[in-house]
Amino acid sequence: MTETSPPTACIAIVDDDEALRESLAWLLDSVGLVTRTYADGEAFLATDPMVFGAVLLDVRMPGLSGLQVQQRLIERGLDLPVIFMTGHGDVAMAVQALKAGAFDFIEKPFNPQQLIDTIQKALAEQHHRRQAQERRKVLRERYDALRPKERRILVHVAQGMTSREIAEHLGISAKTVEVYRLRAMKALGAANLAELVRLCVALGLVEALLPGEIGTRR
Repeated sequence: MTETSPPTACIAIVDDDEALRESLAWLLDSVGLVTRTYADGEAFLATDPMVFGAVLLDVRMPGLSGLQVQQRLIERGLDLPVIFMTGHGDVAMAVQALKAGAFDFIEKPFNPQQLIDTIQKALAEQHHRRQAQERRKVLRERYDALRPKERRILVHVAQGMTSREIAEHLGISAKTVEVYRLRAMKALGAANLAELVRLCVALGLVEALLPGEIGTRR
């Protein structure tokens, strides 16, 4: 599973001000970002929001407000970076939006470079998050394909038990434990024991220890 560069993303621009929509579309197009514009939240939500890398969303609009659009996205379980565009009197609403998970908010009138930088940062973080989700999905599929005994041994290894302790606990030989452990490591793509433990933590099989807890638990 290798890292890839973020693909060219499409940005949704949702604002009832036509002149502003066109201005933002021109600005973002000038730096290589594809855009689609919507005059209201209803029109945006009628599309598939997951085709977008991020959404620029006005706080105050006729019909659904920006906060209501954000809530609809949350209710759908859509993980999409939302950057709110606010007037000077909307800061309290913007703070509310941030508490609900918005990526950021930009006050009107915009500083063009600040807006571009914010969008690029949102796209990069979203790209890394989706890559991490894909890695976890692949890892979970590999784990689910393991034999039940291999799964149990993985948990015990991640808990810090030795092969001899695991063997006594499961009523098998230490050599058998080693064979199963090596099979599991190969299946999960773990090059060494430390990496295997990290993968077990990522799978949620064991809790990650805080620095002060290392060496205090079995």
